[in-house]
Amino acid sequence: MDIVQSYIGTLNHFYEISGVEVGQHFYWQIGGFQVHAQVLITSWVVIAVLLGSATIAVRNPQAIPTGGQNFVEYVLGFVRDLTRTQIGEEEYGPWVPFIGTMFLFILVSNWSGALLPWKIIQLPQGELAAPTNDINTTVALALLTSVAYFYAGLAKKGLGYFSKYIQPTPVLLPINILEDFTKPLSLSFRLFGNILADELVVAVLVSLVPLVVPIPVMLLGLFTSAIQALIFATLAAAYIGESMEGHH
Repeated sequence: MDIVQSYIGTLNHFYEISGVEVGQHFYWQIGGFQVHAQVLITSWVVIAVLLGSATIAVRNPQAIPTGGQNFVEYVLGFVRDLTRTQIGEEEYGPWVPFIGTMFLFILVSNWSGALLPWKIIQLPQGELAAPTNDINTTVALALLTSVAYFYAGLAKKGLGYFSKYIQPTPVLLPINILEDFTKPLSLSFRLFGNILADELVVAVLVSLVPLVVPIPVMLLGLFTSAIQALIFATLAAAYIGESMEGHH
């Protein structure tokens, strides 16, 4: 009898695992378009956290920073160093806000999936999760990066920027064009795949072993989420620097 009950319990666990949602969404109708409401909700929360934290930290700036201001200046220095390393000493300044926004939005979005109890908020369909858990978000971020490095190259070199496609030989024109399509694909799918996989692993472990085992995995997820934000920001800065320097 105990064996039968154990078998039934195992089947129930696998049934719960099969209920982990990946493709269901809660939609809003805005004009003639359907938008993923859960992504907008969680994105607005992340933006509010970023704006609120920055406002509180620097509402009374001091000549000798302390507390929140000190942390904000540390983050700014980190982003500035990252951007300078990838773009170069002479050109990096105007791109610090863009790279910093990308890094912080992705970092807080990734961490929100692990730290905020989104699951307790019930939706008519689908469920709330990290904004970067949705392919539309990661594709949008990747396309913004593509627009940024095209703009950087054109602003510095004009139409001469497109000469890079026939260097070092015109034979490589198709490959060089294909490279510009693979960059946003790589950025978007790398980020989306890692965040989705991390949340699915935690969901499966919580359903199987709900107490001890998921905690180290969740801590590891926080670390890997930060690494993914750093990788995205680093690659975005590297692409912008490459577009201004020329084809490598």
